[in-house]
Amino acid sequence: MFNNIPPVTRNIIIINVLMFILTSFMMPQLYNTLSGFYPFSPNFKSWQIITHMFMHGGLMHILFNMLTLWSFGPILEQSLGEKKYLILYFASGLGAFFLFNLWNFIEVQQIVSGLESLGLNAAEIYQKSAIDYSGNLKISATTPEGVELSQKLYVALRTPMVGASGAIFGVVAAFATLYPDAKIAMMFIPIPMKVKYLMPVVIVVSIFLGVSGNVGGIAHLAHVGGALVGWILARIWRKHLYRFN
Repeated sequence: MFNNIPPVTRNIIIINVLMFILTSFMMPQLYNTLSGFYPFSPNFKSWQIITHMFMHGGLMHILFNMLTLWSFGPILEQSLGEKKYLILYFASGLGAFFLFNLWNFIEVQQIVSGLESLGLNAAEIYQKSAIDYSGNLKISATTPEGVELSQKLYVALRTPMVGASGAIFGVVAAFATLYPDAKIAMMFIPIPMKVKYLMPVVIVVSIFLGVSGNVGGIAHLAHVGGALVGWILARIWRKHLYRFN
């Protein structure tokens, strides 16, 4: 059964599973090295722009992502061809990283401005937020507002973005663009619906949750960024769908 999955989709699933096993059980110290931190965090490394797509926060996280990729990926890989499908996957992952961290930048700047208005130096939090920092964690903030803002900045700089969700949302968005009348059912919507109706609802909800702050540990705006890239590429390519090799 697994051998019947087209090669690109199959290899992406294999890499994700191997990375999950490696960073969860064999070399957990690599988790922070390969996860995607905020680009201005002391924990950010350039390669994380790519490697974060193969990192996952738990068994259910990777199972859901790989099941979704297995459901939609093979159809797109066969219709677009391996090269364009690979471009779609990684470009969507990059779009997810960009949009998520663009919003992060706005939020972090607001926090920094708040700290500065209280006469506090945000550089202190940047230093103490490094994963390998072993010094005194005591901060100079003494007021409740200053402590709260310091904690928010600390969390923002130390919390990485992980998962293939952004890239997979791009795949699903491309599928919805190329096959809008296909019917699918999701766990929270058990009744089959045409994907052209379901996908916009998912995107609007993701935007609301991402902007409102009701994230629940989920990078909703990363999903939106991935879906936006997938939609754009699919609209560009669909005019020549049957000319692909």
